[in-house]
Amino acid sequence: MNQQPIKFKIDNVSFELQDQHDFTWLQSIGTVFCVFDQQDSGNISFGIEKNGKKLFVKYAGCRPMEFSGNPRDAISRLKVAVPLYKTLEHPNLIRLIDHFETKDGYAAIFKWFNGECLHSHWLFDVQPKHSHPESPFYRFKQLTIEKRLQSLDTIYEFHRYVESKGYVAVDFYDGSILYDFSKNLTRICDIDFYRSAPTVNDMGENFWGARRSKSPEEFILGAPIDARTNVFTMGAIAFGLLGGEMDHSFSKWEVNRSLYEVALRAVSKDREQRYKTIYEFKNAWDSVKN
Repeated sequence: MNQQPIKFKIDNVSFELQDQHDFTWLQSIGTVFCVFDQQDSGNISFGIEKNGKKLFVKYAGCRPMEFSGNPRDAISRLKVAVPLYKTLEHPNLIRLIDHFETKDGYAAIFKWFNGECLHSHWLFDVQPKHSHPESPFYRFKQLTIEKRLQSLDTIYEFHRYVESKGYVAVDFYDGSILYDFSKNLTRICDIDFYRSAPTVNDMGENFWGARRSKSPEEFILGAPIDARTNVFTMGAIAFGLLGGEMDHSFSKWEVNRSLYEVALRAVSKDREQRYKTIYEFKNAWDSVKN
């Protein structure tokens, strides 16, 4: 029998969890003005304001309605993730300010970025995401080619930096992208599963990531996860933001054929056919962008 959800109200924000939980520690940070409670990762996040400054608080330790795992595992994952935000600190990544243990969990505090998530699955199911006029993804796709190319440049710059630091992106997809429509700024918001290289797929078919941006090796237990894997991801993101997402046909592509050829090579099923590194991919991309 399904358990009745427990209702919470903090300041003017309401949400539901599977169990009772203590959030009194939030009061010292500020006033909660929004909540993101539909994640299946075990995290719940809050927008908090204090003295005119906004913060984004990511927390593990409770049981969100969409979470079927153990909160202790979510806490461990967040603890492991926190150092990544320092190691890979970059202007194109949201900025970690603080992190600490609470009585029942673990919290990470970030500087607020006034962007909208391109995969707002908690507001738009698969179809409306692509067609609903209020969907951030749909609105992003209505932007000029120039603005979308700038956004991709921000994403590629960050991942070239990730590569230079000896890391690989894991679980990067459109849900990791925030876009500020008022300032035309892009930020990466979720690098919790990024790993130092070399690494392998240790989960098989259920390796972290969205099917639409995962490379073939991200479905195969023991396969290498490396720079070529990330080249695939960058190409997949290009098709998501400039083309037909998983449909890689030229007819759905909105930019020039030269960029199409670069993106198509990046998403080659044969690893050896892809660019060796994001650095090489970015150079090829930039050389035909204008």
